[in-house]
Amino acid sequence: MTVQATTPSPSLAIAPITDADIADVVALWQACGLTRPWNDPSADIALARRGPSSAVLVGRNAGAIVATAMVGHDGHRGWVYYVAVDPNRQGKGLGRTIMAAAEDWLRNAGVPKLQLLVRRENAKAGAFYQSLGYEESTSVMLAKWLDGREATP
Repeated sequence: MTVQATTPSPSLAIAPITDADIADVVALWQACGLTRPWNDPSADIALARRGPSSAVLVGRNAGAIVATAMVGHDGHRGWVYYVAVDPNRQGKGLGRTIMAAAEDWLRNAGVPKLQLLVRRENAKAGAFYQSLGYEESTSVMLAKWLDGREATP
């Protein structure tokens, strides 16, 4: 199934991830600095692919994977993670296009609200999302590892 973005880019074809894409997607996430030692990106991909309420969207340009977004929902709130654009192709509208595809995916699922997390030290990402109309929430995120791990920085 191909997902059509609201703001289509002729240079970016977007579709759900395939088995053959996993290594290239993980490499892109690493190149973008999105991976952390406490999160196995391959396990995150497998978890997102388990059910109909989440997906990993892959944007291709001339066959190469150049953008991604992991999207999912709980029926009310949607979430986006692992938004990545090849560092050599940033600033060309590909981030906007993959985010539009993630928003469309959630709209098609009937989800009325999208939320995302940005690390405080990532001012560039914060500015990008604000340019798309996202606003800082007044909510505070709390977290707890259910497998007994210590809190991560």
